[in-house]
Amino acid sequence: MSESRAPRPRRRRPLRAAVGLLVLFAVIGYFAVQRYSNGGAGAPYCTATATAGGGQKYEMTPEQAANAATIAAVGISKGLPDRAVTIALATAMQESALRNLDHGDRDSLGLFQQRPSMGWGTPEQITDPVYSAGIFYDHLVDVPGYSRLPLTVAAQKVQRSGYPQAYAKHETDATVLTAAFGEGGVLFCSGPAPLKGDPEKVKAELVRAFGKEALAGGGGAAGGTETGRTDPGGVAEPEIRLLLKRDGGAAEERRGRAMAHWAVARSHELGVARVSYRGSGWVGGQARGVWQDKGGPGKSGDGDPHNSLGDEVRIFVAR
Repeated sequence: MSESRAPRPRRRRPLRAAVGLLVLFAVIGYFAVQRYSNGGAGAPYCTATATAGGGQKYEMTPEQAANAATIAAVGISKGLPDRAVTIALATAMQESALRNLDHGDRDSLGLFQQRPSMGWGTPEQITDPVYSAGIFYDHLVDVPGYSRLPLTVAAQKVQRSGYPQAYAKHETDATVLTAAFGEGGVLFCSGPAPLKGDPEKVKAELVRAFGKEALAGGGGAAGGTETGRTDPGGVAEPEIRLLLKRDGGAAEERRGRAMAHWAVARSHELGVARVSYRGSGWVGGQARGVWQDKGGPGKSGDGDPHNSLGDEVRIFVAR
């Protein structure tokens, strides 16, 4: 009696795996095109990069970047060190992922999930990023030796969280963000060119974040804005020129960098089209959102956003 062998089933797993890889590569390619084609006019996103430590990066949405910029600005306006800004950013990363939440555990709200019932302020105040960052810093500086404490310990003394060790995991990313707004890093935002903005609103938000001294150097302090670049046959872009103190030293340098990167971080929200500082500039919707040196893409005489003196920040508002 002869035996007949059953036909061996075909193995399709390698084929399926290959198809799966092709689909994966197609998806990756799609998002790459969205980010990098057309001068960065794909889906908006922002990146902070630290120049030290191997160029570590932290990517975020424009909303997260705007909130991070506000937290950094308030700390800098209070004259606090980078360590305070890093602690505040790491805390907000853990509590809200840098989003201004209208909900939370029990009555917790906002970037830092502060509770009205615990005396942090009214719901309206807590959901104002400038207020919530300010009151966090006010409590932080009351912690003896906070700058020398481990980050998670300093944050916990302010927050009284049920998960006190959770803040530590955000320290590296918060340090990158701090460097981007201060010294030793850079922040850029890509995506489509921002829509029309209001120069008066930009100035008002600058004052809220950095204080009245933000405009004290002349840029719009007298109630006006200067004339920016004009395209052939077009209308001039409103410009806000912020003059820095020439003898302000490192503190003024830090403030200038922070205001320039604050404007980029909030460009989608406020309609900021261009920013220049110390011979380099950022142009919304161009060059993949990366800062360019003077004379780079988009130059146009005195309206070149890359053309700035060392003691000024130039902010062009989309018209």
